[in-house]
Amino acid sequence: MLRKKRYYTISPDSLRLEEVRHAGLKLAATVLAVALLSGFAFLGGGTLLRDLLGIGPDHVATLTAENDILRSQVRSLTDRLETTRQTLDLLADEGDQLRLMVDLKTIDRETRMASAGGAVERAQFNFLSDDAREILDRSERLIEDLGREVKLQQASYEQIRTRYEFNKKFFACLPAIKPMDGGYSIDGFGMRVHPVLGVYKMHEGVDIINDNGTPIYAAGDGTVRYAGRTMGGYGTVVEIDHGYGYSSFYAHLSAALVREGSRIRRGDLIGKSGSTGLVSGPHLHYEIRHEGRKLNPVDFFFDDVDAARYRTLLAQAR
Repeated sequence: MLRKKRYYTISPDSLRLEEVRHAGLKLAATVLAVALLSGFAFLGGGTLLRDLLGIGPDHVATLTAENDILRSQVRSLTDRLETTRQTLDLLADEGDQLRLMVDLKTIDRETRMASAGGAVERAQFNFLSDDAREILDRSERLIEDLGREVKLQQASYEQIRTRYEFNKKFFACLPAIKPMDGGYSIDGFGMRVHPVLGVYKMHEGVDIINDNGTPIYAAGDGTVRYAGRTMGGYGTVVEIDHGYGYSSFYAHLSAALVREGSRIRRGDLIGKSGSTGLVSGPHLHYEIRHEGRKLNPVDFFFDDVDAARYRTLLAQAR
């Protein structure tokens, strides 16, 4: 006859062995409880956990739909950023045309490419899917490139504005009109035989021929440096300092109508032609100088915009 198995445990009070009654039943109950809990965890625990966290099946479906919508919107915004960059490229080309118009060099390709930056690994996107990471990488690169390009163009347009303001003042001062009505020789500047002395001599200006008393006008804005009689055969003269290294010189006048230090504008009456000094007949000897070097005044003439016509156009513009 089989003897019944007995199970013992140590009593925590007496530290003696005590028989465990119904041990088999208790063990079976324990195994069953563990099995039930494991099955519950496997089959329903995930659902219960999602319910406890407020992300049940309906909410997961909503999040999935929202994710799809957001991904589509980011892709659409990225495409629009690409279009904006193309527009900015066109504006950059127009900016280069403006730079040429104000006598600035265009922005070379190397400078433009340097402003675009390069690819950068973005660790914050590593947890995303390949598709989502590619979309966000592209959009962020575009945003960074656009930011750099905008800064480059802002600096360029500031240079254009500054140069334009400079040019307005500079061009107003440049001796750029024929100062007196009358004929002249386009070959009058250079070596020639002096009409009075009869010797081969450098002629450092151009002679504009007309009667005594013909009005003479300032060729550009500036300040009268000298007005009056001189030595050396020039007779009565007016000299104007235009700034920027330029000056103009008017000789053989019958009268100077301005004073030294007077501030004048292009087209102002400054004197009348005559035949003072060493001359063979009435005319205006006219010179242009830049940084002390004599220039051919003919290069600054516009025959269709003489001084009198310029004054008329200027009055109409005002």
